[in-house]
Amino acid sequence: MRKEILGIGFDDLDFSQALETADALCRSGRGGSIVTANPELILHARKEKGLRMAAAGADLVLADGIGVLYAARILGTPLPERIAGADLVPALLSRLAARGDSVFLYGGKPGIARRAGEVLKRSFPGLGIAGTENGYISREEELLERIRASGPELLLLGLGAPRQELWMAEHREELPAVMIGVGGLLDVLAGDKSRAPERFQRLGLEWLYRLYREPRRFHRMLPLPGVLLMAGWERLKNGVPKDPDDRPVR
Repeated sequence: MRKEILGIGFDDLDFSQALETADALCRSGRGGSIVTANPELILHARKEKGLRMAAAGADLVLADGIGVLYAARILGTPLPERIAGADLVPALLSRLAARGDSVFLYGGKPGIARRAGEVLKRSFPGLGIAGTENGYISREEELLERIRASGPELLLLGLGAPRQELWMAEHREELPAVMIGVGGLLDVLAGDKSRAPERFQRLGLEWLYRLYREPRRFHRMLPLPGVLLMAGWERLKNGVPKDPDDRPVR
């Protein structure tokens, strides 16, 4: 079941359920797409019909952002928990490795995907690296043929939002791999960037840590309060009843 949050339908799943669903997609051999949506993507989607359609057509849409959870609570349609792509992907790769399945990495600056693949190969014995490619290539048809020929069960797209979500929607029927947009995760896997300390993650303040490390990201943090304000206005306008579930947002 999906719950609509400001125009985007989110799957009402906790982490374990999302992992099981993503793993089942990988095992099915039919491909699929997984969108991990944060407040920034919600605002993009309100302006871009193609992005709204891409999210609506995805097999999984997960709340990757504390702002999404707060907006959902304000609207009276709470979601179980935040499901960050940076947490889901390693858990999914562990399952692929146990079966000897493979992953293709596409995105980032030249060299990032290749180095991320080398790290994954060491971190997950048994995992196949079907191929890697940077996000600046122009010969897309050749890339699609490489991915089809290498036959990965999973394709990690580090193209940034909304480009990666639109790319998945465009090529969903052409590829047998399950695709997931991972944003800057390839940079983290390659060792060029680091995630926030665990205490920041637990408190839902990973965005604050990123802002501290990269002050130039300030303009990208503005969607967080914007989404909360929009959720508050929509609740006032539509008279959404207060949700009786007062569990803390995780």
